[in-house]
Amino acid sequence: MDRRTDALAGAVSASRAGRALRVAVIGAGWAGLAAAVRAVQQGHQVTIFEMARQAGGRARSTPGSSLDNGQHILIGAYRDTLDLMRTVGVEPEQALLRCRLTLRHADGRGLAMPAGPAAPAFAWAVLRARGWTWGERLQLLAACGRWAAAGFDCRPDRSVAELCAELPPEVRRLLIDPLCVAALNTPSQEASAAIFLRVLRDGLFGGRGACDLLLPRQPLRELLPEPALRWLQKQGATWRPGVRMMALQPGAAGWRVDAEAFDAVLLACSAAESARLAHPHAPDWAATAEALRFEPIITVYVRNARARLPSPMLVLPDNERAPAQFVFDHGAIGCQQNRFAFVISDASRWVEAGLAVTAQAVLRQAAQTLGPVNWPAGAARIEHVVAERRATFRSTPGLLRPPMHIAPGLFAAGDHVDGPYPATLEGAVQSGSAAARALRGD
Repeated sequence: MDRRTDALAGAVSASRAGRALRVAVIGAGWAGLAAAVRAVQQGHQVTIFEMARQAGGRARSTPGSSLDNGQHILIGAYRDTLDLMRTVGVEPEQALLRCRLTLRHADGRGLAMPAGPAAPAFAWAVLRARGWTWGERLQLLAACGRWAAAGFDCRPDRSVAELCAELPPEVRRLLIDPLCVAALNTPSQEASAAIFLRVLRDGLFGGRGACDLLLPRQPLRELLPEPALRWLQKQGATWRPGVRMMALQPGAAGWRVDAEAFDAVLLACSAAESARLAHPHAPDWAATAEALRFEPIITVYVRNARARLPSPMLVLPDNERAPAQFVFDHGAIGCQQNRFAFVISDASRWVEAGLAVTAQAVLRQAAQTLGPVNWPAGAARIEHVVAERRATFRSTPGLLRPPMHIAPGLFAAGDHVDGPYPATLEGAVQSGSAAARALRGD
């Protein structure tokens, strides 16, 4: 065995013997926080390094503001995320508004999930869907039956558009396309059918309440980052914000992070930053991480004191002149009255057009599609526009993602690390927890 393999063997043996390891977690997004919390629970001595001045990564709040860097949602199937929140003292029942999944337009077209077991509830929602013929409803149920019979699995090279090619155009437009772009941030023509089917399996058909929407009632920093940091520091973990790590080097008993020695390192920073740090030690791993392609998401926050939506979330028809796919009524959620968040996924072309142009296009779209009852004219104003330019990796067919294990004693965590889901908060939390478990040799 080489020196790094010897170091890992010694560290794992020590962990199994009960000795606390010195663990560096580089990155304090949701994956890094999950990794740090679970490592502390295992009895390890944890130091968290973060390049920014605040925790949260790509799901964070704007400093000194109630605004987030985008409209984020959770669903009932996010069991690991909800458990992590409870661990650090956050009660999801208070912090999140739970409501049935409703994918409807302002005119009422679309479907709404009733209460009850997942599969019967979905069938009932389809049968009662507005704007579809009986033939369209039955074709959708037949397709879902075929997907379920195949174990919600398919060839890795298939796109969502290919998977759903035989579905009626209205079903694709009102259900498949909004679900796909919301879950994968990738248009159906380019999105992986295999990943999309896993989302359907664990979300729509994952058990009672799995597809419920969980909408934040408070800024993201209060949902996990700040409570997690308070919990970690209370348990003795060290928090070092505003520090960019320059290099990793194998040491006599693990790794040196810049000049400091650790038994193990968890890279929970971005794919690009992880690749930079890992490249001298695992060039193939770094090349896989660097090959990922990312897609932006834009959120346009609008104030309108006269507007009220019929539900906390509505689907919007998007096209070359109408950017947003969803709008959220923050007053209906229970956070900020008169604030509305318009979300633009797959947003590259709108980033190129410019944020000011995009914001004006959203105002026109709202006036044209929400109707005068929901959106009275003349009262809307732009509050803030935020573009997360590397919001998620593109979930394309046959996508190759880097594994958790980089080198002996060096692990990766993040929603970009190989796993069953697209880039989601749940994927990030699961990855961080898995990296912490790897310290035990699991």
